[in-house]
Amino acid sequence: MSEKRSSFTGKIGFVLAAAGSAVGLGNIWRFPYLAAKYGGGIFLLVYIILAVTFGFALMAAEIALGRKTGQSAIGAFKSLDKRYSFVGVLASVIPAIILPYYSVIGGWVTKYLAVFVSGGASATAADDYFTGFISKTGEPVVWFLIFIALTAIIVLLGVEKGVEKVSKVMMPVLIALTIFIAVYSMFMPGAMEGVKYYLTPDFSKFSIKTVLAAMGQLFYSMSLAMGIMITYGSYMKKDVNLEKSVRQIEIFDTGIAFLAGLMIIPAVFAFSGGDESALGKGPSLMFITLPKVFDSMKGGTVIGAIFFLLVLFAALTSSISLMETVVSIVRDKFGWNRKAVCIGVLIFCIVLGLPSCFGFSIWGEIAVNGLSILDMFDFVSNSVLMPIVAFLTCIFVGYVLKPKALIEEVELSGPFKAKKLFTVVIKYIAPVCILLILISSVLDTLGIMKI
Repeated sequence: MSEKRSSFTGKIGFVLAAAGSAVGLGNIWRFPYLAAKYGGGIFLLVYIILAVTFGFALMAAEIALGRKTGQSAIGAFKSLDKRYSFVGVLASVIPAIILPYYSVIGGWVTKYLAVFVSGGASATAADDYFTGFISKTGEPVVWFLIFIALTAIIVLLGVEKGVEKVSKVMMPVLIALTIFIAVYSMFMPGAMEGVKYYLTPDFSKFSIKTVLAAMGQLFYSMSLAMGIMITYGSYMKKDVNLEKSVRQIEIFDTGIAFLAGLMIIPAVFAFSGGDESALGKGPSLMFITLPKVFDSMKGGTVIGAIFFLLVLFAALTSSISLMETVVSIVRDKFGWNRKAVCIGVLIFCIVLGLPSCFGFSIWGEIAVNGLSILDMFDFVSNSVLMPIVAFLTCIFVGYVLKPKALIEEVELSGPFKAKKLFTVVIKYIAPVCILLILISSVLDTLGIMKI
């Protein structure tokens, strides 16, 4: 006999948990990197416009699908139209692919926090420290296991006692830490040039590449097209205002990304003398460039420890949502109890995550066509499957189920003020934009077209 379906206790629990899912490592390092690369202020402006239109419509659709059906991705699509159950299957594959390698990176963050707390921060500023760490066989595995075990323990506690309770603590702390470091960064000598670059739109730097980059970041940042928001929507009570909740999640997610930019861009500008290229890309920014910044600061060890604590919280809130989604999908499919499923998912993640630890990092010696195992998992999940699932979701909602069905679901908890915008974006704008993201990201990864 299956257990009664869990639910969030109310609006605050739902919003903080969903926002925690959206706020992850992509907000902390990917957003500042892209903002620096694509014109600073103009990228920020484009991103905010897309967040309140494109992002809003997709998130509202997924949460409404979950709440309407009371099921995770596979069950939600199957219950509404069996022909489209494959979309739910594709969506379910994504978090199962992402969680293992995401937890490997989460292990790196945990390692750096431990080093800063134990007083070894100066060592991390060495050029070869990070590559030396990830090229080891045993140590990255230990930190990966610590991170994934911590995630599993929280998910094992359940929706209300685990996911919701932890999110209610972590999200306010994460916001407070981000504001603290952002304020500190802005007042560093030479940082104001970075602030100006980040906040002042330069329309001469606007291009289609800016739009595509902002759209791609928004797409990945808001936990869309991977079954997470459908799953969280299935835990949402009918009397919680859905439209307001989506807007609040957007504010949290965009706000943290905005503050991360204020945190990192001015600090790196101050450290590098205004060299935009010092912002680096991906892990090199967080694990190589920023430790140098902290090492050059007065009190940098403390600031660095606070920063990596913040990043750990962001990584955990996202890994929790990824694991909860996989657990929910399995439980909905087979009706097994939470404990057994959590243990099974944990074992699966360990097995799938180990290849990314054993020297198959971005800087590993063993790769296939220049891509490591971690790179390939990231490419398949983020650049291929996510845009495909998002496109199919728009087609399903816009032309099979019809927007009216989800508008009625939203209106159960209050008026849907943006229903016209929702309809236009889901039916016409989002499908075209998502196809552009898919094509450009694949071509970019294959080196055919650099965006």
